[in-house]
Amino acid sequence: MNFSAVSPKVFKAVLALDAVAREGLDPALLELVQIRASQVNRCAYCISYHISDARKAGESEERIHQLAAWEESSLFTGKERAALALTEAVTLLPAGVPDAVYEEAARHFEEKELAQLIALIFTTNAWNRMNVTTRKTPGTE
Repeated sequence: MNFSAVSPKVFKAVLALDAVAREGLDPALLELVQIRASQVNRCAYCISYHISDARKAGESEERIHQLAAWEESSLFTGKERAALALTEAVTLLPAGVPDAVYEEAARHFEEKELAQLIALIFTTNAWNRMNVTTRKTPGTE
């Protein structure tokens, strides 16, 4: 299904939310978060899309490859690790967001930036759910 053609108002609303959620966030961190949420949600289209954007933003191949195992990797900063932990907790919401995960993210991000990060995570999850449900695959428009 071409969701943007079938339901353009919903698609445009998610695009608008996506644009607002990105405001004030570091472009490299933004792509790491979007790739990781997409990996957790198994959204091949979004993984491909965000890896391409991460490369354009100057992200290294090694960090992109190690993102799936970020907890075991030494390549990510404390701030990135806090963002990735929060990404996984929000993406896997039925498991809940542990207090320690939220508190660690709050330690690395000022309140406004943390709100933007949370918005980015739930917007990425919306895109993932839209694309996985409609069977959108890499290389399709």
